[in-house]
Amino acid sequence: MMLPEEIRNDIRDRLWALADDLGWSGLGDGERASYYEKWTKDVAIGGRLGHFMDPRKVRVYIKDSLLKPYERRRLSLTEEDVWAALGIASPPVAKETFIKPHGRRLLDDQVICWGKSRDWKHILMAAFERLERTPKASSTSVALLESGKAMTAADRRLVELAASRLGITHVKWIGQS
Repeated sequence: MMLPEEIRNDIRDRLWALADDLGWSGLGDGERASYYEKWTKDVAIGGRLGHFMDPRKVRVYIKDSLLKPYERRRLSLTEEDVWAALGIASPPVAKETFIKPHGRRLLDDQVICWGKSRDWKHILMAAFERLERTPKASSTSVALLESGKAMTAADRRLVELAASRLGITHVKWIGQS
């Protein structure tokens, strides 16, 4: 049986409002897991979804189909901060747009990637891969958004060393210091 769009949208809107109130982007994995469990058992959320899908799949649906898009949307709202941190006029004209992680290849072939600092390995590797696929790239920049627990100075040095070895020109930190 297929989930009616109005029910999906109602549950999504409810979860996104809860995520905003909770400061979802700053929560750790353990805290998130407890909310997934709570929402799965909640009659108004998991109970409604369980009428349209195997109840054993409700938690994964909540996580992957409702809250991952929330995170992507929240990251796209930080774009102005990324451009400001990198000293790029906003909005730049892009030849190519990326998601997972977010990024752009600009008209001058500059490659930009951004995301949460907790995902730094994924973001650096995506920047490296995009750089390698853009032979004329003028530079590659990464913006890492601090949310939740901030990285230590030693962690930041490790990220910057890895970026340097991968040929990434700039690493900028946005948020907590």
